[in-house]
Amino acid sequence: MRSTVKAVLLAGLCLFLQNYLNAQDKTNVKFGKVDPADFDLSAHKFDTSAGAVYIADVGSTDFEGNNDGWFSLYYKRQVRIKILNKNGFDAASFEIPIYVNGTAEERVEKLKATTYNLEDGKVVQTRLEEKSVFKDKISRNLSVKKFTMPAVKEGSIVEVSYTVKSDFIRNLQPWNFQGRYPRIWSEYMVRIPECFNYVFLSQGYHAYHIKTQNITFKTYSLVEDLGTQGNRTYTMKANVYDNRWVMKDVPPLKEEAFVTSLNNYISSIQFQLSEFREPLVARRIMSDWFKVSDELLKDEDFGQAIDKSNNWLDDDMKSITGGAGNALEKAKKVYAYVRSNFTCTDHSAIYLQNPLRTVFKNRNGSVSEINMLLIAMLKHEGINAQPVLLSTRNNGLTHEVYPLMDRFNYVIAGVNIDDKTYYLDATEPKLGFGKLPIRCYNGHARIIDASKPYAVYFQPDSLKETKMTSVFIINDDKGKVQGTLTSKLGYFESLGVREKMNEGSKDEYLKTLKKSYPSEYELSSLEFDSLNNFEQPVQMKYNIELNGFAEDIVYFNPMLVEGYKDNYFKAAERKYPVEMPYTFDEIYIFNMQVPEGYVVDELPKSSKVSFNDDEGYFEYMISLNGNTVMLRSRIKFNKAIFQPDDYEGLRSFFDHIVKKHGEQIVFKKKK
Repeated sequence: MRSTVKAVLLAGLCLFLQNYLNAQDKTNVKFGKVDPADFDLSAHKFDTSAGAVYIADVGSTDFEGNNDGWFSLYYKRQVRIKILNKNGFDAASFEIPIYVNGTAEERVEKLKATTYNLEDGKVVQTRLEEKSVFKDKISRNLSVKKFTMPAVKEGSIVEVSYTVKSDFIRNLQPWNFQGRYPRIWSEYMVRIPECFNYVFLSQGYHAYHIKTQNITFKTYSLVEDLGTQGNRTYTMKANVYDNRWVMKDVPPLKEEAFVTSLNNYISSIQFQLSEFREPLVARRIMSDWFKVSDELLKDEDFGQAIDKSNNWLDDDMKSITGGAGNALEKAKKVYAYVRSNFTCTDHSAIYLQNPLRTVFKNRNGSVSEINMLLIAMLKHEGINAQPVLLSTRNNGLTHEVYPLMDRFNYVIAGVNIDDKTYYLDATEPKLGFGKLPIRCYNGHARIIDASKPYAVYFQPDSLKETKMTSVFIINDDKGKVQGTLTSKLGYFESLGVREKMNEGSKDEYLKTLKKSYPSEYELSSLEFDSLNNFEQPVQMKYNIELNGFAEDIVYFNPMLVEGYKDNYFKAAERKYPVEMPYTFDEIYIFNMQVPEGYVVDELPKSSKVSFNDDEGYFEYMISLNGNTVMLRSRIKFNKAIFQPDDYEGLRSFFDHIVKKHGEQIVFKKKK
């Protein structure tokens, strides 16, 4: 009897556990049916400060035989989102990407979209009308279907489902498990016949709740059009790899200081078709860099334009390069001409939209058009110049091994003269020869050369921004406290000054400077050095007069406006790297005579701190030497990129800098 009871209890326990595990294995959302209870999310844990939350986002891709004797991809997505407040209204706007190749394109089918609102305890539905769906062309290979959900307000639930039919086997849809808003459940399933081999590219810091692969079996029916002879249907039997990935309670990705692109760290999975396998004719599909470079150089919207003789440039090039004594001087003249006479209309492009002759005539174009024109002009003069593909910092990282072209968005020129390579970007009107904008320093890039498409690297660690500021304040013979500030700026800060000075006058720039000072300071006599020498940093100098010395006790910050007032790193923790744009070395020297009639009552303490041995250094050395206060502050970083493990220490390091730079000298009137 006891054994029977035990058996019954054990069976009951096993059934309970099985049901529990099954419940953990799938979302409990029933798409297409929303009840009043579904509006209550109190049982779930997520960032309630977000404007919206993805309750469930479920996608799948299946292969099916088509009427062209081949396969089509069917990508299905169902998503339910709750709008928590007005800051999440943009979560009710959708864009469905559509790949286009000539006249062929992917098709969006079975689009259903409904907004649900809870009114007087009842669920009210508002369906999206077909006339509210629009289609926009983004580029030659990309369009989007876009729409905004109707009747959205705080507390609404929106639900969208659709299918994308694609005849482009290479375009196996990727999946983002993470985004701007938290996700309670995010799931993707892909069923791949064994005759197709894909490379899986996974990234992100959030762990999978479920990650499985099972093998099933399927018979595919393919129809071949034989023209006047009708159609022929044949079947193909194959093992199928069923892949399933699930993430639960995924936190939102938030913008923080020093992140090049959140695209680099979003939890996601992408796919690249690698090869065909039996029973298909086995062959490798994925290109290598040699093949890609060869194809690009033969493309009429890329390499063909620079391989032509471009004789229409003959007369103009004579005047542009006139007086040049060698190849380097020629290159500098050509670069200066393009940089100063052409306007960039689009800083994200790798293909030409217009012939180079049209670009030359119109004096404007995209980054690819301007820099490809630069390359064509250099090649016209017999100078070895090649295009270099890269991805800008805000666009995300490229892949070194796989030539994934959709990750590149920028073209610069690589110029070889006398065994030295210069990298040029003519889209910035104040940029010096051999300099690149900060946006280009994003690691791996690729020289496009059919015989030697080698990798080059533009690392932030290779850039060093050096700044030296000196302040001297004295008591003049009229009893005024005044002095000068002289600052030799870093190169990229200099570039910013040049751009601002191009937009306004010296007086306007001085007014902008005054806004950063307290009202008791007066600035005058602003002067610049090397403002028009784009290869050199700018030096800035101006006079300062202090009118605040009248009270019995005066609190004075010797850092003036050069100090760090806030810590860049406010979050308690961080899951992705800190990516500074460059290494830097900032030195600030301050000398001040104690104002007439005052003594130093309190002086900040000196401090020296290192970070990770030699990766960072801060010193704040202050002393009173006779009647002169002397301060030297230096912040130096020998490294630009820090991993999440370094974040806590980096945050504390900058906390210390902010604290010291905020400390004040206390001057007290003599009795």
